[in-house]
Amino acid sequence: MSDPILTVTDLRVSYGRVEAVRGVSFSAEPGSLVTLVGANGAGKSSVINAVSGMLRPAGGRITFEGCDITRTPAHKLVAQGLVQVPEGRQILATLTIEDNLRMGAWHTGGTAQQSMDAMYERFPVLAQRRALPAGALSGGEQQMLAIARALVAKPTVMLMDEPSMGLAPKIVDEVFRVIGEIRASGTTVVLVEQNARRALRAADHGYVLQNGAVVHSGPAVGLLADERIVQAYLGVETGRAGEDGRAGP
Repeated sequence: MSDPILTVTDLRVSYGRVEAVRGVSFSAEPGSLVTLVGANGAGKSSVINAVSGMLRPAGGRITFEGCDITRTPAHKLVAQGLVQVPEGRQILATLTIEDNLRMGAWHTGGTAQQSMDAMYERFPVLAQRRALPAGALSGGEQQMLAIARALVAKPTVMLMDEPSMGLAPKIVDEVFRVIGEIRASGTTVVLVEQNARRALRAADHGYVLQNGAVVHSGPAVGLLADERIVQAYLGVETGRAGEDGRAGP
């Protein structure tokens, strides 16, 4: 068994006097897919934002490739290979698809165009519309752009926050297919998802969060097979979107 590429130990995140994350610990081995699941408000996004450098933890320790990154800002982590696909996609709607990708590759220097061309090959719809404003894309297409924008940064670890949110079931299928390809290519994936069953089916290891704390963890297949966990925490799998694949309001 290899050493973890990412380790989070006793992480705490607070918003004023409200403690949103209470002592969360998890790790991810190189090339694995780890998922954090739980209901809305469980603290999943706060965890992922702290790991990516978007939030300053109130306590705990985060190590990436053996180095302490607990207080490293997000832009430095991107250059080191730790990249986040944020909740809600957060594409730059008024800029072109090409410009969005170019911004994702800002630190790659002379290889940026090569990386962008690889994304156009992987996501033909982006190639066809590269000169259009990103806001003209459907919700599913915007999610593909957000993923492509992260991939051009050449991540070692990709953090994904609710990639299926607001998408039609057939688009969710496509998103999870792409996630599987990313993991198969050797990139470590840490996936935050409310669609717990779907996430666990794709993952190697899972952590179930409730009220800012890990209440269950283990191999993903074992969590799915435990009927008590399924009934208490995983809920009903839903599509959560309109049929045209566009993001909801």
